[in-house]
Amino acid sequence: MTALYIDADACPVKAEAERVATRHKVRMFVVSNGGLRPSQNPLVETVIVPDGPDVADMWIADRAGISDVVVTGDIPLAAKCVEAGAKVLKHNGEALTAANIGNVLATRDLMADLRAADPFRQGGGKGFTKADRSRFLDALERELRAAARL
Repeated sequence: MTALYIDADACPVKAEAERVATRHKVRMFVVSNGGLRPSQNPLVETVIVPDGPDVADMWIADRAGISDVVVTGDIPLAAKCVEAGAKVLKHNGEALTAANIGNVLATRDLMADLRAADPFRQGGGKGFTKADRSRFLDALERELRAAARL
């Protein structure tokens, strides 16, 4: 049975994911360290994990597998889920797969090294746009349809 796992800390598409999961009648787990308002939707389970580094990530990685979909911006978590056979989407709809996760991890590590080498380096990621939200909705719809066929 397909499940949808949301790495909920700083996730801008929780409501959209809930709508898509509900339409497909898929169980959704919203995992965080707290501070989220629980959904009244019976298909949505809010999972509050203890404080600590990567505790939410470990909870998701221990459960996600083949036919499941994971939504996260955390690249190491994505790599673990891809390895377990889950489909992984970033918040902007970009799919992380066995074919691209190695390059994404390497880029993440390179950027971390560059930031560490130049502590005055300013900047951050791009802002989240309506187009990102739309791409996410399309991608999640496709992934849940594909998972239902497994």
